[in-house]
Formats: sequence, structure tokens, C-alpha cells
Amino acid sequence: MILSIIAFVFIKPFLPTKLFPVADTTMKNIVVDSLMLEALAEEDSNAINNDTLQDDNQFVDFNESDYVGYQHLVSFYEKLLQIENGNNDKIRIAFFGDSMNDGDMIVQDFRSNFQDRFGGEGVGFVNVTSESAASRITIKQQFSKKWKSYSFVNTKNLSTSFGISGNVFFPKDTAATNWVSFEASKIKHLTELNNPTLFYGKSESNNGQVLVIRGKDTLYKDLKPSQMVNELTLGSSSQKLKLDFKNAGNVPIFGVDFSGKTGVYVDNFSNRGNSGLPITSIKPAVLSSFNKDLQYDLIVLQYGTNVLGYGSKNFTWYENKMKKVLAHLQEAIPNVPILIISIADKSTKYDSKMQTDSAVIPLMRAQLNYAKQSNATFVNLFQLMGGEGSMIKWADEEPKKANKDYTHFNFRGAKVVSDLIYDKIMFGYDEYKKQSNK
Repeated sequence: MILSIIAFVFIKPFLPTKLFPVADTTMKNIVVDSLMLEALAEEDSNAINNDTLQDDNQFVDFNESDYVGYQHLVSFYEKLLQIENGNNDKIRIAFFGDSMNDGDMIVQDFRSNFQDRFGGEGVGFVNVTSESAASRITIKQQFSKKWKSYSFVNTKNLSTSFGISGNVFFPKDTAATNWVSFEASKIKHLTELNNPTLFYGKSESNNGQVLVIRGKDTLYKDLKPSQMVNELTLGSSSQKLKLDFKNAGNVPIFGVDFSGKTGVYVDNFSNRGNSGLPITSIKPAVLSSFNKDLQYDLIVLQYGTNVLGYGSKNFTWYENKMKKVLAHLQEAIPNVPILIISIADKSTKYDSKMQTDSAVIPLMRAQLNYAKQSNATFVNLFQLMGGEGSMIKWADEEPKKANKDYTHFNFRGAKVVSDLIYDKIMFGYDEYKKQSNK
């Protein structure tokens, strides 16, 4: 196993480039979730290959008595109750994920469920550019090609800081105008670009400007990149907004927030290919600064898809590394509960027959372990969607709720998954309200 990983890392530069889309930077900085590969490589080979530690073919019947950890959500539930009781309060959720959440999948319905019940008008934080902008329906986004994009998944040893989403963006050509435009969706709660606020990083460049364009009106605003994280209000709410950046080639741009004054807001911080481990690449000071400005009440982590497929069914290495990820978040954003969503079911062909991948249950157990040991809440998505063989049903039966890769959900399935997760959280909330009324 170790030799194969080392060989993979060695031959990667010679593989077709389309297999590994990367940022515009030097090859020495390019990796494919290098933190995960390094974590594998540093483990003792006997520990990784000793799959006899677990009987991976014996599936476990999880039930409601298994660990969830609702007690860790009390502070979150308290704020929900305040809103429900009529207080003009605001709740913000950071939702970190991978390709399962690409194009706002799962997150868009998760956000909608909360906003339907507790209010809130706005889509939250949006990156400057996105690979999935064309498929996202919760906001229409276009941008010029002259942006240099870096992600913590495929870039390391970057001299500047990643933003809270794990991304940072620079205009490529300082002489040209680099732009990004946004248009509000027609979806309920998202029909306005509410209170737009630009977030950008630190730079020695002090002559950069952003032109805020609404129809025929243009407002010039200076960029003052003196802090690790800077925010700039961009005026009133509107349905369309265009931002032109001038002389800002050395200014790290993170993204724009669109959110109202009250209700619930969910920021989608998804990155394709992410195992969750790169979160430690976000500097604690950056996380703290963003939290100071945005004030999070819950952090959600949905990972696992990109951890499968490396030949091992012993995920002790991943469990240990993810405990460090949670500690990293808890140190930088203290007193904010964390909710772990487990790996979904995933099917693989064994002896010409599609079955639940034999690594799913061991990985789910590892996720349960690091949730419990880190005082985090745990939602068992594998169980909620039906357990063993459920992905086959979701992909094959009508109406189809998953794609034929037997890994990713379609929009219909993503909504079902979102509802399952939301209902699980609300079950705890309803119990909390009962206890509060005693």
C-alpha cells in the first residue's frame, strides 16, 4: 500500500493533466489533497494494511440509540429558540464539504429549510470564481478569465493566506480590469443580493480599487488591505451587482457575502476533491477574523467521498488527522458547536454485482469516533438514507435520486438528503424545547 502511494505521488506529474485540474502556479506547489496522501504515507504499513482489525463485510444495524451528541448543539438551539420567540437575531452556519455540495447541492435545501422556518434573506458567502458557477441555481455568477485561483486542496506553500472557504483569488493582469458579476435567484429567500460585503486579504499594494456597478450607477471604493482579513460594504441590496477590480493584482480577494440582518444564513464552503484535512491550511488568525465579522453559530463538516478508494479499510490515520482538524477549528472559532455528517452509502462492483463499498462502514466508524472524541454532534447519513445497498436503490429506482456513479446525488436526491439532515437536527431542537418548557 505505501509503495503504491509513493509511486502514485512520483508518477503524478506525468499523468494527463485533465485528471488533476490545478491552479496556475509552479509544479512544486501542486498536489491532490496532499495532506491526505502525506497522512497515508507516514502511517506504518502494517497498521494500514491490517484490515483484520475489523470485519468489514459484516454491516452493523445502527439505531436511534447510537451516538448523536445533541447536547453539543445547545447553544445553537438556544439561538433558534430566540428567533422563534420573536427576537430579531441572526444565525450563521459554515458548511464545509466536497463535491457532494458542488453547485450548492444539499446546502441550498439545507439553507432553505432553515430560512422557511426561522427567516433569513440571502445566499451567504460566495467565492469570487467557482468551477460550478454555471450549475448553481441559488445565485447567477459570471467572471472574467483574468483571475488566478488557488485552493487549499491542490496548492501548498502559498505565500499568502487562504480565506475561510479554503480559496483565494488574484487578478492575473494588473493593467486590465478584472470583474465578477452576480444576479439574484428567483428562489424564495434569494431574490435579492442582500447587503453585499467584500472580503479581501492583506497586501502591500495600496492603490487598488473596486468599482461597484448597479445598472448605470458606478461607485468607486478604495481597497485598504492592511489586515489579514478586511471587509468592505458595497452599498445597498439589489438584484444585480458587478464588481470591477483595478490595480488590485497583488490584493488577495476572498469573496462576497450576501445576507440580511435577521434569520438563518448558510455559507457553502465546498471544494472538489477535499478530504477535510486541508482545513488545517487555513490560518487560525484568518478563521478567527472571519468569525469576528460573520459570527458563526454552527460548523458543519460533510466529508468522506474522497477518502475512499486507496485500498485500505483501516481509517485510524484519517480519524487521528480529523481530530486535529476539529481541534484546529475549535481553537480558532471557540464555543461554536461542530456537526459531522457521515459518509453516504457508495456502491462498488464486486463479482459483477453492485454492492455497498466495503470501506464505507469502516470510514463511517472512524467519523463517529472523531466526532465523539471531539465533542461534536454526529449525523449518520449512511443510516438515514437506508444503510447497506441504499445507493443502488437511489440510483436505479424511479424517481432516480442519485447518479450512475453510485456516489453522488442528483438534485432530487440532494433535497432528500438535506431534509434528512435537517429533520435530524430539528428532532434534537424539539426535544430541547420540551426540556426548556419543563
